[in-house]
Amino acid sequence: MHIHLIAAGSRMPRWIQEGFKEYAKRLPQECPLLLKEIPLRKRQRSGNSKRLVEAEGLAMIAAIPRNALIIALDKDGERWSTEALAHHLGHWLQQGQDLALLIGGPEGLAPLCLARAAIRWSLSPLTFPHPLVRVIVAEQLYRAFSLLKGHPYHR
Repeated sequence: MHIHLIAAGSRMPRWIQEGFKEYAKRLPQECPLLLKEIPLRKRQRSGNSKRLVEAEGLAMIAAIPRNALIIALDKDGERWSTEALAHHLGHWLQQGQDLALLIGGPEGLAPLCLARAAIRWSLSPLTFPHPLVRVIVAEQLYRAFSLLKGHPYHR
């Protein structure tokens, strides 16, 4: 199983890149976390952000591997504890199906992405900067794997 993190935004600050890489490399080799960055469209003060988000959404949909389970990171999605995430992850591992986790840009995910998602996952009722979400997701996946393996990282 592969986990594809499809995230709007590129050219992230170094600390975001390093944080993501740190947790991604800790995941088991049989379940790599692969990052696909979708460049943000250029924002303008008088521009139509709805059109930009739709274009980014189309690019995200195109980046989803065939037959992957699509999970949208969405503020209105289901809120899981780490134990619940570990339970879901264990189930997905048994199925062997690739996952595609979608992280939107500053304006969120395109309606098309939300409509295609089988699951909507909310990390928190808090609002996070979209670059930071990729680090949080990578850390939470590592924590969930640690829990499944009985590793003491999760306490």
